[in-house]
Amino acid sequence: MSTSPNKELGVKPTPAGRKTLFARLEELGIPTITVEHEPMFTVEESKALRESLPGAYTKNLFLTDKDGSMVLVVAKDDTKIDLKALAKRLGAGRFSFGKGELLEAVLGVPAGSVTPFALINRSATDVAVVVDKAIMNFAEINCHPLEN
Repeated sequence: MSTSPNKELGVKPTPAGRKTLFARLEELGIPTITVEHEPMFTVEESKALRESLPGAYTKNLFLTDKDGSMVLVVAKDDTKIDLKALAKRLGAGRFSFGKGELLEAVLGVPAGSVTPFALINRSATDVAVVVDKAIMNFAEINCHPLEN
């Protein structure tokens, strides 16, 4: 069994920031455009951006089950998500929304800033990812760059 020296010393890894994220995306040859705006916490609030930003808009759900399994659901903003059916399909227990402390510890982002980009953090290796098929029809996808 191996343990991380950071865990032994009680040191929490520093979550990735925008600079690290953008450098990694550039390294992978993925072009980005960043539009600064006031924080938006609901799909409804973000509807004002539709006219100026093309592409898919997402809603991102950080879920856990009683066994501690963690799932990040990245869905098109208008997709209805049946958590009970999703848990059954994935062979998981009943899903609930992950607590804010766990979200920050694992994905390195606070509530309201959940994004698939948070998977860049090493602490996110145990998070399963489910991507809505509807998103795959878009050339561009709009997501928070690790902060709302």
